[in-house]
Amino acid sequence: MDDRTAGAAALKLLRRRRGLSLADIARALIAIAGRLGQPRTSLPTVAGLQRSVARWEAARPTRPDERHQLLLAHLYARTPAGQVALGAGSDFAELIDALAHLGEGARQLAELRSMLVRTATDQGGGMLALLSEGVQGGLAAAMADPSRADEQLVAGLSTVVSDVNAQVGSLPFVRLQLMLAPALEACRRLTAGPAPEPLLPHLRAVSASAHTLAGRLAFETRDDVASRGLYATATREAGLLPDPWRRATVHMSHALTTLYSTQGLDAARVLVDAAVRDARTGGNVVVRARAHALQAEIAARAGEQRQAQAALGLAWFDMERSNEDSSVTSFTAGHLRGFEGVCELYVGDAALAHERFAAAAGSLTAAREQVQRAITATDQALARIRMDDPRSAADLLHECVLAAATTGGRVPAIRLRRARQELRPWRREDWVADLDDHLMDVLGA
Repeated sequence: MDDRTAGAAALKLLRRRRGLSLADIARALIAIAGRLGQPRTSLPTVAGLQRSVARWEAARPTRPDERHQLLLAHLYARTPAGQVALGAGSDFAELIDALAHLGEGARQLAELRSMLVRTATDQGGGMLALLSEGVQGGLAAAMADPSRADEQLVAGLSTVVSDVNAQVGSLPFVRLQLMLAPALEACRRLTAGPAPEPLLPHLRAVSASAHTLAGRLAFETRDDVASRGLYATATREAGLLPDPWRRATVHMSHALTTLYSTQGLDAARVLVDAAVRDARTGGNVVVRARAHALQAEIAARAGEQRQAQAALGLAWFDMERSNEDSSVTSFTAGHLRGFEGVCELYVGDAALAHERFAAAAGSLTAAREQVQRAITATDQALARIRMDDPRSAADLLHECVLAAATTGGRVPAIRLRRARQELRPWRREDWVADLDDHLMDVLGA
């Protein structure tokens, strides 16, 4: 059985397992479309949609288009009893797998999943919506007795952390904290044990990721004391794992928050240097590339041009020879071009920096990348100011205000304020006053 046939068979199995005929599922999808506010004039008839479902399940199947994928996602995101279930083993997870077999791309499927996660949180759902029913029961038992934890539970917690992380830039940081909190507490109690010994490496990896993300979220909500404590726990957990690249990722996240929550570069540099040491001896080349890129930024901010260029060269060397999945670290060539721009901005050519930022912003299109896109665009505006084009910089900063407000990111807001400070020589111009009004209306700054 080839992939497309397997995908069609999975769709048919999902439908039949719910006791739905072709007409039943057509009526269900039309009802969902109505609840989602899709215009009645754009909805197919029951007979028309029934024929579409039959084609999706045929021996030579067609793939549902994005609109119908959304309707199917809403149908299978709820159990027959009406509970939201998006985790491993759920009907929704099986739908995503079926669509992948039918040839749908990974980015579209990730966006579809993100859309349903947002819907679940909008309706008051939280972490439990991201776990299958079986894992939910296992979690309750393991919280009472950690020795009853199993691999399925740990995998479920890992999925929760990944799902929350994927929503950065799409949901307010406070809401992400609420979603992550139960998984964080579960990791704390299970690692305190006694969890089964064979589970500990995977459990500690999940715990390190959860505490790193929690440290980032605490920083974004301006709780720097809590953020430092969470990063300390993440560092400890990652340090108990055999491959040091995991601890490198903790150091890098911590370094970025330190860069914006403390004065000077020294504290951030210590963390970045530690990340580079761990990454060089670790087994993940993408992590090594990111560590060198961050080392280059710190050097550039300190005015160390030669050191910045050397670190950038190492970052590109690592990036270009890596065959690894960059989704592990959310670091791509687009991000690296952004680091190149920062280095040019501080110790190079502003025009070249502008080109690098434009290229980076153009490649950061996924929902998860909107925070980084806002940061990059703000830096691009700084480059325009240094190119003696302040009016164009102000125009770009208007776009950055909207992006910062949408993502709720602390770093974009800080970068915006610093860029505004660079416009002081033109403070009497009407277009600067317009920008100030926009900043005040949207960000209160």
